[in-house]
Amino acid sequence: VFENMDIKKEVFGKLDAIARPGAILASNTSYLDVNEIATSTGRPQDVVGLHFFSPANVMRLLEIVRGDRTAPDVLVTALAVARKIGKVPVVVGVCHGFVGNRMLAARSAENEALLLEGASPEQIDRVFTDFGWPMGPFAMGDLAGLDIGWRNRKALGRTAPIADALCEAGRFGQKTGKGFYRYDGRKAEIDPEVNALIEEASRKAGVGRRAVSAEEITERTLYPMINEGARILEEKIAARASDIDLVWVNGYGFPVGKGGPMFWAELTGLETIVAALDRWHAGTGRDLFRPAGLLRRLVETGGGFRRGRDENDMKHPLSGRKTP
Repeated sequence: VFENMDIKKEVFGKLDAIARPGAILASNTSYLDVNEIATSTGRPQDVVGLHFFSPANVMRLLEIVRGDRTAPDVLVTALAVARKIGKVPVVVGVCHGFVGNRMLAARSAENEALLLEGASPEQIDRVFTDFGWPMGPFAMGDLAGLDIGWRNRKALGRTAPIADALCEAGRFGQKTGKGFYRYDGRKAEIDPEVNALIEEASRKAGVGRRAVSAEEITERTLYPMINEGARILEEKIAARASDIDLVWVNGYGFPVGKGGPMFWAELTGLETIVAALDRWHAGTGRDLFRPAGLLRRLVETGGGFRRGRDENDMKHPLSGRKTP
């Protein structure tokens, strides 16, 4: 049952007819609208999202997606089950991608543009691993399978010229031995064919290639992710900034020593992030870089995501210890 709303609703309609009254109907969807799935049943109060992260036997995060009509006792049961099986549960609201994948989309939005403008997959991945991530976005895509994103883009009518070209050539990542890298077992090697493909895509798009700095890569990938996190807080999809940090540390490999994206953003300086977002928004016009209202208000008032705490007295959201 992959990410297709018609299939999800068909399955949940059948479950509704055979499951006993009071049984919880939960979907492992990573993107789809839990409220719409619930309409295919006569018990929307018993429908909830339980988004496990891959590989589910290893990853600790469990996003518990609360629908508009999900009953409180269903949430309590979902939290209890999550803890019983050793997961870190975070309750989130309904939107496309919920918290984790919505922010991941913002983090990834500039990847293709960076490649077209002159960066290489290995350079971008190195910026991420130098930051402390276990792997960069292109290595991660190869591990997960590039065909997953390709299928999702086609369903949404979207394109990513470089990634799409790789998939059209049968380069799905590690499982086919070739993706953004070529593989000897699990060892990634730079593939000149990919660099040639990227350069050809730049030529076709009329984009002049140039040197791209590590600082620019950070500003165009991590800063939009922070911006999307602020929008998620504004929309009350997440109850608090520390919930977002828990999602990213336990589900996506954000370096635990940096506390999570929202905690790291405060240490970096929200004014620094907003200034960079303004600069990139002015230069590109892309809404991705338009600072969220919450971010701008916090900069104007000198506040932070953790209301009432002085910046020098913030406690680490995961350990409870004060940051040195």
